[in-house]
Amino acid sequence: MTFASLGLNPLILNAVEESGYTVPSPIQAEAIPEVMAGHDLMASAQTGTGKTAAFILPALHRIAEPAAVRSKGPRVLVLTPTRELAQQVSDAATKYGKNMRLKVVSILGGMPYPLQNKLLSSPVDILVATPGRLIDHIERGRIDFSRLEMLVLDEADRMLDMGFIDDVERIAAATPATRQTLLFSATLDGVIGNLAKRLLTNPKRISVAATQARHENIEQRLMYVDDMAHKGRLLDHLLRDAGLNQALVFTATKRDADALADQLLSQGHSAAALHGDMNQRERNRTLVSLRRGQVRILVATDVAARGIDVPGISHVINFDLPKAAEDYVHRIGRTGRAGSSGIAVSFASNRDAGNLQKIERYTGQSITAHIVAGLEPKFKPRSQPSSTRGKPGGFGRHTSPDSRHAHTDGARREGQSHNRFGANAPRRNGNTGNTSPAGQERRPASNFSNGRGYNSGNR
Repeated sequence: MTFASLGLNPLILNAVEESGYTVPSPIQAEAIPEVMAGHDLMASAQTGTGKTAAFILPALHRIAEPAAVRSKGPRVLVLTPTRELAQQVSDAATKYGKNMRLKVVSILGGMPYPLQNKLLSSPVDILVATPGRLIDHIERGRIDFSRLEMLVLDEADRMLDMGFIDDVERIAAATPATRQTLLFSATLDGVIGNLAKRLLTNPKRISVAATQARHENIEQRLMYVDDMAHKGRLLDHLLRDAGLNQALVFTATKRDADALADQLLSQGHSAAALHGDMNQRERNRTLVSLRRGQVRILVATDVAARGIDVPGISHVINFDLPKAAEDYVHRIGRTGRAGSSGIAVSFASNRDAGNLQKIERYTGQSITAHIVAGLEPKFKPRSQPSSTRGKPGGFGRHTSPDSRHAHTDGARREGQSHNRFGANAPRRNGNTGNTSPAGQERRPASNFSNGRGYNSGNR
């Protein structure tokens, strides 16, 4: 199958081919014909499968035909959980619709209302929005959905994680019942499945297996850790590597991200946190600082880091291993982009054996263990029979000392104590790694001294 065989409008097909694409990905090959046939759609697809084009191309095909209703409101509405994803969708619509007369508008938190009001004052073809800000405009009567033909819920599972599902239902209720609705999500069961039953009509269901990207341009390393103090020393060592340009460090919870960023600041690193409790202005300021190189280390949660594309990120560090193997693939894919190389380091204790096995099975790759001289783990990973060592799913000691990163002052580093993230850390001014006046209050930092894992905050 080729894009030419899908029956897309020639103006769109030309733009696709000019972008270098001739053969659709599996999700595109399955979804585009169903959408062009007018069916509602539930699609399970991971990031990196081409799902954005799977809904943008048929949306553009629809817009190429005259509208049935005359008004200024949008013909297509795409809801995304984050500003970063919204920008990617807008960019895709603009790229593939470049040969058409097309107006794409983004309504996102953190943008001035007067500017958004001006953008909405003339006819809009595609409106891309985050739920919270769009609700504000709906309540103020500034959006007319009378000619809306298509509603797209992009990464509905992430909108659920971020608490947007009630807003999504309110928005859907404000649109015509005759609309076509497309729902894209990593999972289609549970709460998402129930949402689909309420919002979609006789949907076609598509499930495309995730491509276990091998990330051949990313060197994947595993570092065993004894406890939180050991983990903190290893992280500090890695971040002082002159070969590290910028790093994205993943934690399990929002509170952990704040606490770890504070600890890194106290060690002299230029660090900032990014998580779902931050408002859009704070998030934007943090990402701008990262892109400008003012922040060298970003400590983030999975949801907050979704869609981040910063060319300067040379390292991804899994301070906490993700519970879902798919999240591991997404995390490490934040480095090694656009053909460049990258390094992904994952910390693991003996308690992480199960997660590590799931990740290695999912990716079809063994993650090679590395040891830093002077920071060797005291515990020995559980042995496997020799036939399984180094194979996916094994937790054997396939360890290769990393002489490139051996410090001569390892003994001195062993004597350092970083048992409690944030215990003596300066207070941060939210986003850029700067300290704030001493009198400013902030939430107490988490205690990371016990090494038992932590449940001190939400994802």
